[in-house]
Amino acid sequence: MTYDFSEFKKKAGEVAERLQKELSAIHTGRASSAILDGIFIESYGASLAIQHVATIASEDARTLRIVPWEKSNGKEIEKAINAANLGISVSADAEGLRVFFPPLTTERRVAFTKIVRDKVEDARVSFKGVRENTKNDIIATEKDGGMSEDEKTLALETLQKLVDETNANLGLIGEKKDKEIMGE
Repeated sequence: MTYDFSEFKKKAGEVAERLQKELSAIHTGRASSAILDGIFIESYGASLAIQHVATIASEDARTLRIVPWEKSNGKEIEKAINAANLGISVSADAEGLRVFFPPLTTERRVAFTKIVRDKVEDARVSFKGVRENTKNDIIATEKDGGMSEDEKTLALETLQKLVDETNANLGLIGEKKDKEIMGE
């Protein structure tokens, strides 16, 4: 019996997806609505994401336009963005809000690349738990008689190949974000 790695692959994909989502919230000097993904406001007694109460569009490379569907949400959105302390500025006008992405200083770029490396390392640590669970499951399956010693060895080799691929992918995700931040 060969070991089924579908659950492992699914969890590895989830770790990579979560990392990409976390990295998309890091300011790169270019206007991106992804930076607003983690910001919520109170509306109708519920906590709602900005995307669920307003239209967000890119005006130019450094500016986003946010048009709340209800004008009363404008002040709440402005407060929430300012409270998030993302290194961006907001100004209100008659139609809605403008979010300005200032150019990054070299010092800020270096600080952001450190944050990226920390998030990649956190993802690798999280992934290490997934690997350990799968490895323990393979060993337990062999002990319970579900597979032979040779099948266990083959499954562990396959696991290591998948781990190496996933770690390389996590590294590439981090490198790509580093290049965005550094303006390369």
